[in-house]
Amino acid sequence: MTILLIIVVGVFTIMSARSLLLSFRAQRPADYAATTPAFDLKKHLGGPILSEGLIYGPNGRMTNSFVAQMHGEWEGNTGTLSEDFTYSNGKRMQRKWFLTLGPGNAFTATADDIEGMATGEISGSTVMMRYRIRLPEDAGGHVLNVTDWLYLTEGGVIMNRSEMRKFGIKVAELIATMRPDPAEAQQSIAAQ
Repeated sequence: MTILLIIVVGVFTIMSARSLLLSFRAQRPADYAATTPAFDLKKHLGGPILSEGLIYGPNGRMTNSFVAQMHGEWEGNTGTLSEDFTYSNGKRMQRKWFLTLGPGNAFTATADDIEGMATGEISGSTVMMRYRIRLPEDAGGHVLNVTDWLYLTEGGVIMNRSEMRKFGIKVAELIATMRPDPAEAQQSIAAQ
């Protein structure tokens, strides 16, 4: 019985170490300090943005997809990012982030479904943000810990990867693209 317990504890320790040291959670903003192009929240999260993404459940299978129309506006070091999601299951959701640039590369953000305040850091071509989100009641009303990473590509597209955890266990993952909304850009050109 003692040997079995030692084996179980050993396996758990190895899995925990792997999760913390060799996975999505192991990356740090400093890992990307020298990467380019430089991520500028005001520039890259300003104006009309089109986002398309997939949501994966705890078993790794896609559970939903979405298209989101976003619009960022900035005045000085404060900004808003309005999001209007349409999901493949027919549901719609709106969120409005309130962003504040802080000292150095730090920023904070709030939204109606965020518990407390999100904290973030800009580093090279990336943005990392952590927060606690409260799911809608029809999705269980759970509060999840979220780690969000945005990666700016050379072509100006932002790749977004988020992990959602409850009690330290990954329960969902989101992968999305964000780019200037081509329909809005076309309307802007036509108006000139």
